[in-house]
Amino acid sequence: MLGAIIGDIVGSRFELDNHKSKDFELFTSECFPTDDSVMSLAVAKALLESKSDWAQLSYNAVRCMQEVGRCYPNCGYGGHFFYWILSDNPQPYGSYGNGAAMRISAVGFAAESMEEVKILSRAITEVSHNHPEGFKGAEAVAIAIFLARKGYSLLEIRNYIERHYYAMDFTLDQIRETYIFDVTCQGSVPQAFQAFFESENFEDAIKNAISIGGDSDTIAAICGGLAEAYYGIPDSIRQEALSFLDERLLEIVVEFENIYPK
Repeated sequence: MLGAIIGDIVGSRFELDNHKSKDFELFTSECFPTDDSVMSLAVAKALLESKSDWAQLSYNAVRCMQEVGRCYPNCGYGGHFFYWILSDNPQPYGSYGNGAAMRISAVGFAAESMEEVKILSRAITEVSHNHPEGFKGAEAVAIAIFLARKGYSLLEIRNYIERHYYAMDFTLDQIRETYIFDVTCQGSVPQAFQAFFESENFEDAIKNAISIGGDSDTIAAICGGLAEAYYGIPDSIRQEALSFLDERLLEIVVEFENIYPK
């Protein structure tokens, strides 16, 4: 789950100023956690509070995303989701935005089976992003994280994603020059997967994700969750990333990692 937050923080300074190269420092004073980090941690909190009764997960997902989200009103929510966060009666609005996929990584770390991954992913996603592409993007990411946790190889994970979710019929080099900003699941989740599939280690995965441009913080967040599950996170990167989180967010990270240790 922390891998998604690291990807988000690293990508934050590039979302509106794309950097189509892998030549950059991961962290600078311009970096900050965006809505991707805030919502990833809100989902983690919902999972923690629902562990004894998954039937309450959708309810807790709404409550936690609103409670945590309202503490960070200026972190970069999309327009529709911003109103959802503030609503007294939040309802799903048919979204297929990549917010469904960027916040879901904790499910891949918490679930104990592939069937449970699908159940938990849907319960969280359906409260807002209840479009088939929203469900698909979130589930694909959570499933891949689960498979990485269980020791599947990059090739095995890729084959599963290709069979069940997305045709990975491009390389980063083929799309880098022409890829543009796209906030849909179908237009950014496959790209995040490819950044992971072409990586050699955790840092390389994050840099791959940034290097294609587009919605940099979200693509890197999705890729970062995958990379954490597969490679782990180097201690130096972990410690620097944690320094960007305030006490409220840091407390969720610590509690989640205590319940779901690596």
